[in-house]
Amino acid sequence: MSELVEDLAVTGHSDGAARDKGLRGGALGLVSNVVIGMSSTAPAYSIAATLGLLVLAGTGVKAVAFIVVAFIPIVFVSFAFRELNSVEQDCGTNFTWAARAFGSRTGWMVGWAVTIAQLLVMTSQSAITGRYTLLLFGLDSLADNKVLTTAVGSVWLLGLCYLCYRGIEISAKVQWCLLGIELSILAIFSVVALVRVYSGTAGPQALHVSWSWFWPSGIGLGAFVSATLLAVFIYWGWESSLSINEESADPAHAPGKAAVLSTVLLVGNYLLITIAAVAFAGVGETGIGLGNKDNSEDVLAGLGHAVFGSGGWGQVFGALLVISVLTSGAASSQATIMPAARTTLSMAWHGALPKAFGRVHPVYRTPSVSTWAFGGVALALYIGLTVLSENVLSDSVDAVGLAIAVEYGMTALSCVWVFRRTLRSSWRNLWMRGVLPGLGALFFGLVLVAAVVEYAQPDSGETTVFGIGGVAVIGVASILIGVPLMALIYRSCRDYFEGRALPKGVVPPGGDTIETGPAALRR
Repeated sequence: MSELVEDLAVTGHSDGAARDKGLRGGALGLVSNVVIGMSSTAPAYSIAATLGLLVLAGTGVKAVAFIVVAFIPIVFVSFAFRELNSVEQDCGTNFTWAARAFGSRTGWMVGWAVTIAQLLVMTSQSAITGRYTLLLFGLDSLADNKVLTTAVGSVWLLGLCYLCYRGIEISAKVQWCLLGIELSILAIFSVVALVRVYSGTAGPQALHVSWSWFWPSGIGLGAFVSATLLAVFIYWGWESSLSINEESADPAHAPGKAAVLSTVLLVGNYLLITIAAVAFAGVGETGIGLGNKDNSEDVLAGLGHAVFGSGGWGQVFGALLVISVLTSGAASSQATIMPAARTTLSMAWHGALPKAFGRVHPVYRTPSVSTWAFGGVALALYIGLTVLSENVLSDSVDAVGLAIAVEYGMTALSCVWVFRRTLRSSWRNLWMRGVLPGLGALFFGLVLVAAVVEYAQPDSGETTVFGIGGVAVIGVASILIGVPLMALIYRSCRDYFEGRALPKGVVPPGGDTIETGPAALRR
């Protein structure tokens, strides 16, 4: 393999790549990149659905500490994304970079793992939007109706697919609106909760914030692993800002900056909400306490009326809190569809999937076939899992964590491998391209092993298969399905799999430019 050198400049993969694929180059600025990265994580829903489980894992008030613990490897991996994007701006991101580092088969499997994670998480997001739409209109008695919530969630999914198909600019504007509503409401909730705690009107369960909350001491190994697994994956999604790199005004730098900035903004947002919720509700096992199992699936819904009261304004802000979770789910769904469609578009453009997936709408300049294909498969999976069993649907969502660990671990490892010969050229390269991404890769490798062991326990999820936890079975099986699928399309994608369409790194004479894709083949 030819070696990459420091400060590689990419030929044909900024504005040229956007023109080659047909995407609208220069459409998005840095702020839009950050908005899309943050929206993908669904901040309101992530906290609502995870905070109670964090407390129940045995952390108590130390749930705050695990928000910080999880942030550290996440930001390390974000450095890897930024560095790889600086030398090759391709909307396939993980797929392209892994193929560059380790070859076509590894790249294909990483692309598959990312797509599987996005498909599985769409089932959860569709369920959220279906349920919270009914709650918003006061139809609480119907919110548990499987048929109705599935129908409403399906309408949301198709509508969001249409927005993504309609154009990147309108998609970004909708993201701005949804994220703005969501973060504003969460900020109001947090401030009101903390004011009530320190004014003495929050109730006897309230706690004053302590510095000890920020250090994960006194937590057993099992609880530490479980809490870390939970906390890490509330950050997933920030890398969506990289998938729109070819449509960014500064493709070599803005998406990478947005990725790192998104993680920093997310940890601040998560810390504020977590501290406010723990301080106001406490960690007791009764009432509004975060240790109450009855509240664990959605702690914000239970805290809304308690924080804002039952008066007129209380009802208004309680409804706004429901809206924040609804917009969170909708924004996250939309920001999941965009990168998923661009991953398959890139795979098709490089010859790793049938050419049809590489079609771009001539007017909207968005992935047309890939967007609707992803939406159709996600819809079928959502309906199928819902009909099959709510327990299977729940375990399928939890299984996303395994695919995410593969995605983050392989991207960080790709960074270290691609830049391995240039790490000693400067302290900056050593840390940003070697040590920190390497630690991120090691962490997610260990997380993957720990997650499989943890989820394989018969009592870890809602289902079991031959005595093995359903989460582990679904997660491992969904990733390994990629192997026979890869074999199935091998003949029709021979140029890709034999390394001709997407070679490992083709460095021309002089060693300061990397040419890729068709440009490399013409040399």
